[in-house]
Amino acid sequence: MSVADGLTTAASRRWRPPLLALLWSLTRRLARVFLVVWAAASVGFIALMVVPGDPVDVMLGVQAQVSDSVREQIRADWGLDQPPVIQYLEYMSRLFQGDLGQSYQLRAPVTDVLAQQIGPTLQLSAAAVLLAAVMAALGAVFGRGKKIKRFISLVELVVISSPTFWIGLLLLAVFAFRLDWFPVLSSAGLASLVLPALTLALPVAGITSQVLRQGLDFAEGQPFATTAKSRGITPARLVSRHTLRHAAMDTLTLSGFLLGSLLGGTVLVETVFARPGLGQVAIRAIIGRDLPVILGVIVLSAFVFAVINLAVDVSYRALDPRLRASKMAKQA
Repeated sequence: MSVADGLTTAASRRWRPPLLALLWSLTRRLARVFLVVWAAASVGFIALMVVPGDPVDVMLGVQAQVSDSVREQIRADWGLDQPPVIQYLEYMSRLFQGDLGQSYQLRAPVTDVLAQQIGPTLQLSAAAVLLAAVMAALGAVFGRGKKIKRFISLVELVVISSPTFWIGLLLLAVFAFRLDWFPVLSSAGLASLVLPALTLALPVAGITSQVLRQGLDFAEGQPFATTAKSRGITPARLVSRHTLRHAAMDTLTLSGFLLGSLLGGTVLVETVFARPGLGQVAIRAIIGRDLPVILGVIVLSAFVFAVINLAVDVSYRALDPRLRASKMAKQA
């Protein structure tokens, strides 16, 4: 065998295991997303089965007046004339084909109902995430002095302890009614997005800022930070190049949970500010007992939460090269 062939073989041996490990890791993570969605859908289906009364009457609503043929069609669509096991298998089969069922109260597929309203919710959530990240970073980096730390910690404690709807009403009273800086009830334009996004962002920023600040303090006490400071590195460069990456690990873990819970927070915020979105859809579905829509919201929420946790899990390796190194050492 020639030297070139030997080098090619050695290179393939060196690169093949990381590729296989990447595929295996991706498969495991996608399987976890699948399991989360399956579990949420299963719980929702069981809840549908144990709701008192005829499921057809529940899905149609209390004031619905339809013919017997329509009722039989609904029973056939949901397999309600079949044994529970067959109903469950048919429901799962439709679900993983992207069919969330039909809202007989809204007279539209659940997928279309959610697709029409998910845009404003994603817009609100993205704005809230951006605001929370900026406020948390500013609070953690500039709130580390003894005097200002006490003040910022007090503000964070008040924000974290306050209910979301109370924060929204307070912001409306001050900045919309009193100062007239923002519209009261509107969903058009960037100005209408500020107060709802701020309402969602404040509690998230309060918790994240505390954890990030503690992480920065801990990281600055580590030997690598002491060595860097002995070489004359500036405080700003120390934070941006070294301690912030170490402090972000715990913050990232918490952020995954907080970002996943934003979808639940939008229900209250969209109600307080009368904004369109999945929150309004969920409220109307619960009040009207529109079970197909409720199941659709549950499945979508589980999927979003699982995807966010998947993104957080992947981000660990980007922030901490030691995780990649330990994985490679195990494979070797």
